[in-house]
Amino acid sequence: MTETQPPPEFITALESLKGQSFRDELHVVQIPPPTRIAPWAVALQAEINDSATLDPDYYRGNAKFVVLYDPAGQPAWDGTFRIVMHAQAPMEAEMGDDPLLGEVAWSWLPEALDDQRASYHNLSGTVTRVFNETFGGLYIDSSRVELEIRASWTPKTEYLTEHLMAWAQYCAAMAGLAPADANITSLPRRVDRL
Repeated sequence: MTETQPPPEFITALESLKGQSFRDELHVVQIPPPTRIAPWAVALQAEINDSATLDPDYYRGNAKFVVLYDPAGQPAWDGTFRIVMHAQAPMEAEMGDDPLLGEVAWSWLPEALDDQRASYHNLSGTVTRVFNETFGGLYIDSSRVELEIRASWTPKTEYLTEHLMAWAQYCAAMAGLAPADANITSLPRRVDRL
C-alpha cells in the first residue's frame, strides 16, 4: 500500500457496514482481510450456530464476507469495489445426493441480493459438494456432506449495507434457518445424532 489514509470511498463503504444487526444465530466478527488482492480491504466472518455460546452440537455453518477496494479499479471487477464471499454448511446425506442442490443453492444468492435491493453486476462463483468419510480411530461422523459456496460480485455503489444484509440472508438460507419473516414457516431441520 502506498497510501497511509484510506480513500473517502472506502471510508464510506466501512461506515455503511457498521452498526448492523444480525439474526441471533449469526455470530459475526471482524477478521484480518486478505492483503495481496487489493490495496484496501475489510473482512467479516460468521459462525452460524443456534447456541449463544457457540456449542459445537448446534453448529450450522460458517461464512466470510470480504470487501476489496482498488481506487484504480481492476478489469475483472469492472469497478473499484469487489465483494467476495465464502460459505460452508453441513447437509443431510439425502440432500447432498440431489442433482439440483448446486443450482438451487446458487439461486439463493441472487435472490438474497435482489430481496435486499443490492445493486450489483458481474456475479460469479461456484457451488461444491464435499463428501467426507471418517475411518479408523477418529470418529466425528461416519460420513458428512458439506455444501461450499464461493462467490464474488461488483457493487454499483460504495454503500454496502444491502450487500451485507443479503450475505446474512444467504447464510441463513444455506444453513437451513427458518426465514426471518414471521409469516413464513419452514420445515424443521432433522439432525441425526448418534
